Amino acid sequence: MQAPAPAFPVLEDETSVAFLDYRPVFVGHVLLVPRAHAATLGDLPEALVAPLFANARLLSRAMEEGLAAEGSFVAVNNRVSQSVPHLHVHVVPRKRGDGLRGFFWPRQKYAGPDAMREVQQKLQEAVARLRGAAA
Repeated sequence: MQAPAPAFPVLEDETSVAFLDYRPVFVGHVLLVPRAHAATLGDLPEALVAPLFANARLLSRAMEEGLAAEGSFVAVNNRVSQSVPHLHVHVVPRKRGDGLRGFFWPRQKYAGPDAMREVQQKLQEAVARLRGAAA
């Protein structure tokens, strides 16, 4: 049996966890998931919508701050194209001319775990700074 791939979390709180996508559209692509199971956005309890999307907004800002992204792409698949039956929000850093067209997502690879750790650290630091600025 193959060992599970290591996780690279960038944000964790009582309602959700965000971690680097193992096969990112672009380096820094994060998946944000609620801790409570919800198969789709429509299944997410109302009380969790605001905290989940506050974290999506925070991650979007962290990508600009921590990765020098010019913007972000935020997406949720519900059932169709949903690779796992648990709600997850894609937050993808963007730059002009990055090649992303519509919903065609060309995947990239990290150079290895060290490269993932570097991106993980940048995003964690940006999240911490942004959380501190909001306090």
